[in-house]
Amino acid sequence: MSAAKVVPIGKFLSRYPDAINRLLKHRENILCRHREHGRIKQVQFRALYQNNPRFWVSSRTWEYFLDRTVVDEYLEEIHRCQEMEELGEGGCHDDDQAVEHHGNAATAQSEDTPSQTATPPDRSGGDDAHRRKNFGGEARRYAVMEQPERVGLLHHATARLTELALKEDATQEEVAEALVDATKDATLANRAAIMQALRQGNDQAREYTREMVIATHKMVKSTIRLVDSAVYNDDLVRSVVEKSNGTVIQHMTRVFLMGLEFLLYYNRQVITRGIANRIRVYFKKRYKEFYHHLLPHLHEDYVSLEHVFYGGMQALSEVDINKFATGFLVHDVGKADDIEYHEGEEGFNRETVERHVKIGYKAVMDKTIYPREAGLITGYHHEYYGDPHGYGYFREFLAAYKKSNPVVTQDYVMSYTMEPVIDYEVLAYFPAKMLEIVDVFDSLTDPNRIYRKPLAPEEALDMIRMEFTESRRKIDPILFDLFLEFYGERVAPRRS
Repeated sequence: MSAAKVVPIGKFLSRYPDAINRLLKHRENILCRHREHGRIKQVQFRALYQNNPRFWVSSRTWEYFLDRTVVDEYLEEIHRCQEMEELGEGGCHDDDQAVEHHGNAATAQSEDTPSQTATPPDRSGGDDAHRRKNFGGEARRYAVMEQPERVGLLHHATARLTELALKEDATQEEVAEALVDATKDATLANRAAIMQALRQGNDQAREYTREMVIATHKMVKSTIRLVDSAVYNDDLVRSVVEKSNGTVIQHMTRVFLMGLEFLLYYNRQVITRGIANRIRVYFKKRYKEFYHHLLPHLHEDYVSLEHVFYGGMQALSEVDINKFATGFLVHDVGKADDIEYHEGEEGFNRETVERHVKIGYKAVMDKTIYPREAGLITGYHHEYYGDPHGYGYFREFLAAYKKSNPVVTQDYVMSYTMEPVIDYEVLAYFPAKMLEIVDVFDSLTDPNRIYRKPLAPEEALDMIRMEFTESRRKIDPILFDLFLEFYGERVAPRRS
């Protein structure tokens, strides 16, 4: 990469900050060079900016450059505008660029990015229409139902899924519609029940939600059976999801079904393909540095795959998959209290965003009889290995524990069971780390986010690799590489 052909992006933007508008609007590519290995990638500026509006300042791993031709074109435009002003022709006023930057990019941060000042758009008089657009009246319908009616919907959905699982000539269209309808029923019914339970004492709330939890558990079990069958069609499921109302509902549906697919894929890799032995072959070269940073008290030679997975990399039982999938289903139930924010157009508010994992954690743990595994997933799915951009209760609990026990260390990265997490023997909970990846990927590619334009899947994967595993240590790299394989196999039929 010749210095004559590129310009450091930090140096350029410090002098011409308004150029961000142009880079966003024209979806310009930038060159990224790894500081240590010299590896060069080309990534869209928008992809990195949407995750972190100051990525060129905060990155420890990558250097960023603009192609000289892009810089020259911008400077030529600046000079042309200045000449127009001098001639009294009013200069240049690119309203589209201003709207693009201030109305989208300045607030287009993923939920793990520090808050930047942003002015919410004027929505005076439009709130009712806005809510109707997001919900289509469905959330209200579930909210006014009596609890037995909501439970009855889930029983009906489960019966339909069970029937399709036993039906030899079930079509992929039938299965896709049934899965999406069942997930929507479970999501909205649980949301309505949680909203009511939050106003009750813990014992009363657990009794109130008991039948809902049991019905949801049965629905999840039937869903697993269908998702793991040959008749499951990912393309059809996505097309049905897109027809439903509400960005949060769509997101929760996609994350639940994709997360479940990913869990089942992981299990097949462990059971049938010996993935643990395959990872050991290149562990030292590809992963050791990442995990040694997480476990700095261990000697570098001592860091191994066995220190990444407490008890060793292992397959999941049917019971585990059911509990984890249930956690995936209710992972965003804490958004019930701030649904208009998450569905809407307001600027990024870190305090509001953090609320959803804390409310969800306490709601599932205190107000329901859901498995505690589901509660941990709900509360811990944005922890990001303690990175400052993450949030959740676990980091607070762990910090308090370390303060009381300063000589105690964590010798393992993540565990499949709750006990090592609760006893602070590990840094993370395996299913929560699985969900983090699916959740971030879906957020970045979500076509309905008002405050952010979607990334293409390949752009999102590149950005996650660079910003979530290389520049910062948020997403687990072994699980992310497995997700790349999983995603590749999912899209392969569509490319053939």
